[in-house]
Formats: sequence, C-alpha cells, structure tokens
Amino acid sequence: MLTILRFNWPFYLTAGVVLIAAMAAVASPIPTLWKLLGAGAAVGAGYFLFVSLGVSHWVYDRSDLSRFHWLNRALEGARRDRVLFCHSGFDDLSAMLRARLQPDHWLALDHFDPEQMTEASIRRARRICPLSAGTVSAPFDQWPVESSSVDLVFGLLAIHEFRPETERTRWFAEARRCLRPGGRVILAEHLRDPANFLAFGPGFLHFHSAASWRRCWEGAGFRTADEFRITPWIRVFVLLPP
Repeated sequence: MLTILRFNWPFYLTAGVVLIAAMAAVASPIPTLWKLLGAGAAVGAGYFLFVSLGVSHWVYDRSDLSRFHWLNRALEGARRDRVLFCHSGFDDLSAMLRARLQPDHWLALDHFDPEQMTEASIRRARRICPLSAGTVSAPFDQWPVESSSVDLVFGLLAIHEFRPETERTRWFAEARRCLRPGGRVILAEHLRDPANFLAFGPGFLHFHSAASWRRCWEGAGFRTADEFRITPWIRVFVLLPP
C-alpha cells in the first residue's frame, strides 16, 4: 500500500486537500446549499482516500497474491523448469516468485518503453525501484527468447500497460511462440468491473474488461483453461495453446 501511495501521491494529496477544504466549508457559516456541496465533496474524497488505500492494503499486503499459494491451482500438472517473467517497468514480484518456483532456468523481461508509457506513476516507479539483477529489456512483441523454449510465461499486474488490444494480442502471440508444447501463460490483472470501480472509482478505467482480455488472447490462439479470483479485485487466467 505504501508503494502505491508513493507512486500516486499527487492523487492522494489532492484528495486530502479536497477533504480538508470541504470539511472546513461544512463547518463555516455559509449557505446550506454550499454546505451540502461541501459535504458531498468530503464524502467523495474521504471514500477515495480510505477505500482505495484499504483495498490496496488488502490486495498487496494481506492477500495471497504475493504468498503464491494460488500457484497450486494455476500450475497443476504443469512443467516449471523454464520460466519467463514479463513486466512493464515495475517489478516487485519476480524475486519472490523465483524463490517459490526455483526453476532450472529463469528470465525476467522488462517491456518498459518511455515513449509509450508516459503516465507519471509508472515513471515514478521506474525512478524509485531499481530492476532486479539480470533483467533484460525487450520490446513487448520481440523477445530475445528461442521459440518453443519455456514452460511458463507470467504476466502479473503488468500487461494492462499496453493499452490497445492489438498490442496485447501481439504480446500473447509472442508468448505462444516461446512456449514449449504443454506450456501455459499465467495472467493476473485487475479488471474493469464493478468491484474495481467501487474500490478505485474512475481509476478502474486504467484496467481492461475481461471481454477485452479474452479477445486479445483468443486472437493469439490461446484458450482459457482456468480462471479464478485472488480477492474480489484480482483475477487469474490460466491460458493454454489449442
């Protein structure tokens, strides 16, 4: 949660200022209409501050997301000797995942593109958090990986940074090229759904709908083998080639 606060502090600072100003307006001798407007602004700002941070704390600090017990279901029956981990400029999971899986071969790819990913939050993340040792920079659709050479491709809370469906489809196509027979892609993402709207308000528009994701991986030739939630706000998809 504190990491999210550091990366998005201007939004939370603005909400805090609005909350304080609105509460001061409600307490001041102004017309009733303005008091009501101030009360509404205070409720909205307070909701954003406390609910979004509370959900973030639940998801990232208290849930099974980074404890990885959910892998027992996602990887049932899968080989895990050669693993590929992909992210988009911020990586806080690969070290824990690698320690959990202990594969024979591990490669982390960084798809960050400063011309494409211009949001201030991801640029702050890039400055504040260094990449893991051995991480290789690679375009999202051209990986320095041999065809049919890996068992697992992970995209955890990162691939949504590619906004057009065409780009995400190309990411999935590259994943399919690299997978061995019997390999699978493990995707975990927030979705553009009611649960994330209630938690993050308009911020949920940064995520993609389940239907959009499905069009992307089906366009690259994958099928859904399994899907399940880690908390109401994160969904895991297990994808297999046909």
